[in-house]
Amino acid sequence: MLNSQPALATALNHRSIRKFKEQPIEKEVFDSIIAAGQMASTSSFLQNVSIIRVSDKAKRTQIRHICANAYQGKLGHHYVENCAEFLVFCADTARHLHFAPDAQIDWTEVLLTGAVDVGIMAQNVLLAAESLGLGGVFIGSLRNGMAELSELLGLPHGVVPIVGMCLGYPDHDPGQRPRLPADVIVSENTYRPAADTDLQAYNETVREYYKNRSNIDLDWATQIRNNLCTEIRPEVLPFVQSKGFAKK
Repeated sequence: MLNSQPALATALNHRSIRKFKEQPIEKEVFDSIIAAGQMASTSSFLQNVSIIRVSDKAKRTQIRHICANAYQGKLGHHYVENCAEFLVFCADTARHLHFAPDAQIDWTEVLLTGAVDVGIMAQNVLLAAESLGLGGVFIGSLRNGMAELSELLGLPHGVVPIVGMCLGYPDHDPGQRPRLPADVIVSENTYRPAADTDLQAYNETVREYYKNRSNIDLDWATQIRNNLCTEIRPEVLPFVQSKGFAKK
């Protein structure tokens, strides 16, 4: 059995890693991480997830271009190419269609359960990896080009990519971004809206974090506006519908 850190200490120490050493992940370690992922809870034992392990360097480069937009001549997301392992987690009904060709995967609920299963399994994988001394970061930006990615990875009908993950041995020790206070996100019995004073205080905490970390003027309110007050990947719905999902 590999020597791993306790689950609680591992979870509380989480931070996203974007710089990795040029060190491969040992087979025993990788296999154990995937096994931990497979033991994640799954809706109705449907096991709705497939993982694509992308080792081909040319495909990594293409995926990096899907994920990152060139900005002033620079291309971000170098870690997609440079990490030891890059995994793509997919919501997968292809195995279900094998046994039940008349399965009604076009209900939106089917896509939701698949996405939930992906999230649970992917978090298991990352937590196990971190407990073994690895680091990682989720890559949601692969959804910038789901159709292109699907073709690149040969994803069949009933399979859609949900999120990517970079894994490797950390080559930096970034600070933790401050989370919302627990009493802001936890209600009892009925939903309790967050108080304006609590939200404003947290907004200032985030502002101070970015000022101290990167000397930039950025707060949580600005991040919300940047992410939600614009079109949000409008091509996602027609793509998932083309794969048989979310038609009703």
